[in-house]
Amino acid sequence: MRVLYIAYPLMPVAPDSAGGAEQMLNIVEREIARRGHSTVVAACGNSQAAGELVLTGAIPEQPDRFDECNREHNARVLELIRQRRLSFRPFDLVHDMSGSFWPEAWGLDIPVLATLHLARSFYQASMFDDVPPNVWFNCVSRSQGRSFAELLTMLGVVRNGIDLELFPAVDNKADYLLWLGRICEEKGAHLAIRAAQLANAPLILAGQVYPFSYHQQYFEREILPHLRASASDVRWVEAPTLDQKIKLLAYSRAVLVPSLAEETSSLVAMEAMACGTPVIAFARGALPGLVAEGKTGFLVRSVEEMAAAVDRLDQINPVECRHHAEANFACGRMADEYENLYQEVLTFNARQAAA
Repeated sequence: MRVLYIAYPLMPVAPDSAGGAEQMLNIVEREIARRGHSTVVAACGNSQAAGELVLTGAIPEQPDRFDECNREHNARVLELIRQRRLSFRPFDLVHDMSGSFWPEAWGLDIPVLATLHLARSFYQASMFDDVPPNVWFNCVSRSQGRSFAELLTMLGVVRNGIDLELFPAVDNKADYLLWLGRICEEKGAHLAIRAAQLANAPLILAGQVYPFSYHQQYFEREILPHLRASASDVRWVEAPTLDQKIKLLAYSRAVLVPSLAEETSSLVAMEAMACGTPVIAFARGALPGLVAEGKTGFLVRSVEEMAAAVDRLDQINPVECRHHAEANFACGRMADEYENLYQEVLTFNARQAAA
């Protein structure tokens, strides 16, 4: 197959990306390329690909340019598809992980599989009012899938996976707690700070602020004062490299996931457990399906419960965390499921064309 992968227009596709969708695209494309398929990634600057990489624009230096960048990104993707068709190297399938390209699929003569990475509330409702007939969907967790069940071209769930070989299990942990991800209010970094303070434990915040004013304002308002305070036990690691991220995950006492959103997945939780590191998470969205209560971490419902769970971390066996990750989060399983889904999409699309 010739598969075109479409990324989110503002952030690079790379293993050390702060965004889960960008990390997933990187893993899926690499695994599908390993299976002998021809892969092309359409993404912004500083991206990586196992196959061919087509850059659609630079990472914006100014905030709040999503609409402009997205229009340019989609226009370049459509032109790429046209050029490949004219050069007799047409794509067989488009895998859209951008969250915004698939409404542009009207007029394309190839099928589009759109992976929905976000909760239903993060998409404009109008995006699902008039779906192009060559667009098919999948979700990344069962909890997310229930909110999209009415979509006629919903093909089901492919659960996210990680490259387990990258994340070594470590028994001897340091004393710090870790929060890792995108710096925005719904990810709850400020709540992680409060939980660590209540638990009287040092905290490392590691991540990246996206180019949106409300993200930057949140960081300046809720996070920066703790970093500047002389007596603070909060440390900031900005845009960690993959090696830095792995070490932070492997040696942390626990990873905190105090998300205020209905998370559809959590690569951070998967990666932590692969390192033998417990996860203390709010019981929202897909997280109860990822964290085994009392075995690989704790599911809580408040900052106070999160802080109290820190005192119970000695109940968690790092070996149990690793075994749970190996049984549930392997990227090979995920790639197998996507490869099967591609064949399903191609079959459905051929039947539509023949009808």
